Amino acid sequence: MQFNKSKSTKRFNFNISRDTVSHKAGSNTVSITTNAPDDTYYTSRSQITMTVKEARAFQSFLNSYIDGNSTETPTIG
Repeated sequence: MQFNKSKSTKRFNFNISRDTVSHKAGSNTVSITTNAPDDTYYTSRSQITMTVKEARAFQSFLNSYIDGNSTETPTIG
């Protein structure tokens, strides 16, 4: 079953694409793409794409440290 969701902000586009049936590499990805500022002719965009497993590790890292209160190392893996 295909699952695609997107969220956009002024500076970024977030996208998740999952295929709950496929076990093929690259079928479950999360991507973050930059948006060019509105007031420039800047056309270069950057994108990072990661697996859902990598995105979960990144989420764990953010959840542990985003508020600046945690000193423990998040479990990744």
